[in-house]
Amino acid sequence: MSQSNWKKLGITACLSLSLIAAGCGESTDGSAQSEEDINVSEEMEYTITGIEPGAGQTETNEEAIETYDSLQGWNQELSSTGAMLTELDEAIRNEEPIVVSAWSPHYMFAEWDIKYLEDPEGLFGEEQQFTTIVREDLEDDMPEAYTIMDRFEWELDDVEEALVETQEKEVDEVAENWVDDNQDTVAEWTEGINSVDGTPIELVVIPWDAETFITEIAKVVLKQQGFDVTVTPVDPAVLFEAIATGDADASLSPSMPVTHSHLYAEYEDDFEDLGANVEGNKIGLAVPSYMDIDSIGDLQPKK
Repeated sequence: MSQSNWKKLGITACLSLSLIAAGCGESTDGSAQSEEDINVSEEMEYTITGIEPGAGQTETNEEAIETYDSLQGWNQELSSTGAMLTELDEAIRNEEPIVVSAWSPHYMFAEWDIKYLEDPEGLFGEEQQFTTIVREDLEDDMPEAYTIMDRFEWELDDVEEALVETQEKEVDEVAENWVDDNQDTVAEWTEGINSVDGTPIELVVIPWDAETFITEIAKVVLKQQGFDVTVTPVDPAVLFEAIATGDADASLSPSMPVTHSHLYAEYEDDFEDLGANVEGNKIGLAVPSYMDIDSIGDLQPKK
């Protein structure tokens, strides 16, 4: 064979090998996505950015790490809610990947463009709601307050947007501004209700941001109707006991049907449930919306 033909064969072979090598760098849509996910998981150092040790969601995150094949070898970084939010903000500013503990309602969903990851195993539970409960005989003793409490209802997005403002202002100021800006809604709540003259009413609240905010709105509206309103922050067990025994009149804080179900069941014969006041509440793992993953199962285990 001539030297010219050998050169042609060599060039052809090199081109063929180059094409094969290039083909190895590509893949079907499924495997290309897998490679991308592996890089993202590695970039996050197989870490969930969590909140406080001992929090209920912290324990659920650990259960997810033990349950999901995609989270095998992962760990959870624990510190505080504030620290988690700082890391989320920094990651988004730099358009970096991050997985965080998340819950609704919370201002994080109004402040940043983030999304929950789907939870095929259902470990984080179903959607919840804030439920209004009142003491027995409230309807007879304070029919005006009873009717207003029964009518209270907020959209989840509205609550989260208002919670952004509470990071810069006192929650009572934000609540007063919300009432001023939503007079049509307030008018629906108070339509046909006679004013009272200083009737005392006590609301008990679990002192978390969203629960405190909606309770402050209730306080403003009831005060405008002439009630002398006291708001008392308590832990969940004390809240249910206070309503059941009549030591307090009403609460907008209980999370149902999961978080406070055991306390609800313990006292349910001794209070009245007026239904949901905020719906769509949930907990889970969330990521910035620019991340091209939609489910916990899209992550990859540590090798």
